[in-house]
Amino acid sequence: MNYLLALVAVIGVSMSGPLMAATAAPALAIAFWRNAMATGLLAPIALTRHRTAITGQDRHGWTLAIVAGAALAAHFACWVGSLKLTSVAAATALVSMQVLFVIAIDALRGRRAAPAVVAGSLLAVVGVAAISGVDLSLSKEALWGDALALAGGLFAAIYVVVGARVRETLSTTAYTFTCYGICSAILLVVCLVAGVPLGGWSARAWVMIVAVMVCAQLLGHSVINHLLAVMSPVVVSLMLLLEVPGAALLAAAFLGESLPWLTYGGIVLILAGLAVVTASTGRARRAETLLAD
Repeated sequence: MNYLLALVAVIGVSMSGPLMAATAAPALAIAFWRNAMATGLLAPIALTRHRTAITGQDRHGWTLAIVAGAALAAHFACWVGSLKLTSVAAATALVSMQVLFVIAIDALRGRRAAPAVVAGSLLAVVGVAAISGVDLSLSKEALWGDALALAGGLFAAIYVVVGARVRETLSTTAYTFTCYGICSAILLVVCLVAGVPLGGWSARAWVMIVAVMVCAQLLGHSVINHLLAVMSPVVVSLMLLLEVPGAALLAAAFLGESLPWLTYGGIVLILAGLAVVTASTGRARRAETLLAD
């Protein structure tokens, strides 16, 4: 069931790029509305069935939830900003460094990754680079964009690492409602300060925003929040790398775009890296279980 949910999550986040690109609205405004709408949909359940768990968190729990929501908002802001300054290919490749940042954060917490995990992660990142066709530029503007993309990967790593901690005490619904609410509040402030319009678009644009919310937010990020309770942040981050070929395959299927052969090679590398890491973490868990027994 978890692997089926992982497939649903990958398909959901893979549809984010194509849907947002086809929506006639600013990307930051779309990011705000997808979080705000999802928060509103979750509110009736979260505030009735899970209200005690949400309001009963201690200061440490609220701090972690705020950090996770802020990291998600920062990820959106950096990712959108990078796309305006550097190429989509470079931004995609650099933001995929998320998985390496997760490994680095774990190391700083005293949880050093096994060599197989590091090797598998690097293999998957090479696969993303092969698909996106890295074309880093040396212009000042592009370098700022590259830096923002790297920052976007770092904030995404913080989001999944901290989210995994919060999920130890909160249910999927309670955590998702809290995280999306915090994220949408921060993005609202960012949009207001930056002068990003939050309305005045066509009916089609609103339909597309709802589609982004359903596919990328509810079926993508929300399922990911559930998986953080049963999978390590490294495996979840590696799984998210499949968004890159996923978006390309969806574009090929629905827009008739042809895919270069490197796309298929990149998919193989990502899947191979994911398989190596999954097998390694599986062996580690079995070893921990035997030691506990």
